[in-house]
Amino acid sequence: MRRLWLVFSQAVTVALAVVFVLATLKPQWIASPAGGAPVQLNISQAPAAVAAGASSSPGSFAPAARRASPSVVSVVTSVAVDPKRKGNPAEPWFHRYFGDQEGPTSGTGSAVIVSADGYLLTNNHVVENAGQIEIGLADGRRVAAKVVGTDPDSDLAVLKVALDGLPAITFGDADGLQVGDVVLAIGNPFNVGQTVTSGIVSAVGRTGLGLNTFENFIQTDAAINPGNSGGALVDATGQLLGINTAIYSRSGGSMGIGFAIPVSTARQVMEGLITEGVVMRGWIGVQPSDLTADMAESFKLKVDHGVLITGVLQGGPASAAGMQPGDVVLKVGAVPVGSTAQLLNAVAALKPQSPAVITVQRGEQALDLTVKVAQRPKAKVASRKPAE
Repeated sequence: MRRLWLVFSQAVTVALAVVFVLATLKPQWIASPAGGAPVQLNISQAPAAVAAGASSSPGSFAPAARRASPSVVSVVTSVAVDPKRKGNPAEPWFHRYFGDQEGPTSGTGSAVIVSADGYLLTNNHVVENAGQIEIGLADGRRVAAKVVGTDPDSDLAVLKVALDGLPAITFGDADGLQVGDVVLAIGNPFNVGQTVTSGIVSAVGRTGLGLNTFENFIQTDAAINPGNSGGALVDATGQLLGINTAIYSRSGGSMGIGFAIPVSTARQVMEGLITEGVVMRGWIGVQPSDLTADMAESFKLKVDHGVLITGVLQGGPASAAGMQPGDVVLKVGAVPVGSTAQLLNAVAALKPQSPAVITVQRGEQALDLTVKVAQRPKAKVASRKPAE
């Protein structure tokens, strides 16, 4: 009996070993799904699934890229390049790109289709002084474009092509952006063809960069390079959040700090240029300066915040209202201002030919001055020094 039990134990051990080996090397020999038929992958169906828009990886941004990419085009211009004009000369690590320079009379950039009947948004510096402009669509078509209007103060421009039924991009909500939100940058860097890069929103409301008169940049670490100027910054659903404009770089390439103009600003500029031929902005004729603690102490001012007025244009709106050099602007209407950028934006938002109450501190007195707002004069391209 003992011998019989020993033989049985050895047989069970061998059988279990065989089952283990088969389960490891040939599992399909051991079990099948319910129904008894082994699972088979139809390889010929995989490409069809991809073409239909299926994503094989969770969290993929392919749907957003597919949605937005047809609306982003390349821009080729014939333009005389000024080698001295590349970003802010006082800050050589800031670069505002004309595009990949192919020679002394040509440049490339990007643009975004914003209406089906042929209107496009891009940067002013992409098309500035351009003799001819050619648009390259995502479907391979190439067509000439004309400039509808430009706004050097915001570095935006509107183009028009004689085509209908174009894939217009959907506008998103840039005002709702938060640091950490995922974004994609789409454009034509180095003229290699349409390229999509991804990153996050690194900061919002960036000002004081010395790039534009009116600054309210979205900062992102999505790679932006020469040729991306005028391209689209979109959210994870493919909606337009901004127009890519500049990067911070010591090498000339992307270092993870790029800047885009919010779509809220771009839309306002676009509508003004299309309907009026000019962007309607308020102007009061003063030269502002940020108020520092040292300045407040030096001038014996009774306030430590606000914007110091260092000059008032003779005969301008502010002068007519009684504003004087040395006044400190505290509020424009009901909007508090604590920096030059805030004052510029608050005044620009005022409707020309309408009255506005501006609160200033003069010595120990707080005064409410009623200013009749004027239309902001058109900026001179050669000089972008902010003046309000």
